[in-house]
Amino acid sequence: MIRISLAQQHLWLEDASGKVLADYPVSTALAGAGEQEGSGATPRGWHRIRVCIGAGLNPRAVLRGRRPTGEIWTPELAANFPDRDWILGRILWLCGEEKGFNRGGSVDTQRRYIYLHGTPDDQPMGVPLSHGCIRLQPDAMVALFEQVTPGIKVLITED
Repeated sequence: MIRISLAQQHLWLEDASGKVLADYPVSTALAGAGEQEGSGATPRGWHRIRVCIGAGLNPRAVLRGRRPTGEIWTPELAANFPDRDWILGRILWLCGEEKGFNRGGSVDTQRRYIYLHGTPDDQPMGVPLSHGCIRLQPDAMVALFEQVTPGIKVLITED
């Protein structure tokens, strides 16, 4: 299971007994917690990993529309595209598990394209800055990606 604390801006990967296998700082939504489509907020509650995307890619490979662009993130590339929301290396696409709260209608996590994904090395962790997704440093994202599979439960809490 993956547990994410919005207050602590941290992620823990746990085994079935609750033992922590790995932990990483994250960056969640600047807009805070929320499920509504268009809110830019990070959805709370129970989710599962629906799809794992990016196996074998360079940790800093640029993804757009869940597909690699062929680019590798560098500060120079970032300077050329200052308004991009960089998604790098790996994507763990989330699906809400709570009908009416984070699944279905205008609160559907999957249809909101909420992911755990890699972000540029120069982006701070522990500070909410995303547009709704959960960002990790590229190498941390690869390490997490290698330890999970589709179907793993993810709990996102405000505490």
